[in-house]
Amino acid sequence: MNQQVISVWVRDPRIRKNDFWHAYIDYEICLHTSSVYFTKKISSVRRRYSEFVWLRQKLQKNALLMIQLPELPPKNPFFSLNNAQQITERMKGLQKFLEQILLSPLLLSDSCLHLFLQSTLSVSKMEACAAGKTNYSVAQAVRSCGLRRFRSEENLQKDPSLSCDSDSDSSDCRDSEPRIKDLAINKTESTPSFALMGTSQEETLSCSSGST
Repeated sequence: MNQQVISVWVRDPRIRKNDFWHAYIDYEICLHTSSVYFTKKISSVRRRYSEFVWLRQKLQKNALLMIQLPELPPKNPFFSLNNAQQITERMKGLQKFLEQILLSPLLLSDSCLHLFLQSTLSVSKMEACAAGKTNYSVAQAVRSCGLRRFRSEENLQKDPSLSCDSDSDSSDCRDSEPRIKDLAINKTESTPSFALMGTSQEETLSCSSGST
């Protein structure tokens, strides 16, 4: 009996600076799967909290009233980039959200979810790509992630093997930013594996961290 396993990790929070006064945190999302829903079986991208909010809104809109989506960790007006406990709690909440999302076959067929998890497109370009308004398809955007940046949409259309969107504000192609120090993460808790079909005991693979 074929097992379809999806393992997801939310880990490695890093501080990104928009300018001298404004900064935010993004997180690495690692995915390892044998599911037929995914053409890429191992991937790693970086996303920020606001992008998770966008994803939930899009999934809920596309699913209409057929399914009630799980909640994201609440937005805390007192959230601090220097508070390791708050960062850890948010990170665990984001991972739990993705775990529950990935249990739904209905949501697994949504293009926005695949672009969120396995491309480095910005929110505006994910929306455009999912709506068929770009010169590249969802599959091309997913396949291109994790290699090198493509210079233009025209280049990607000509050669799908070219890579990440250089305009993405959550790209793992950009230069690495300082990691958040003194953040203790329990590896066992942060690397769950769950099966969509059956009860696979397959050992999960560790997804490499860091930006290229």
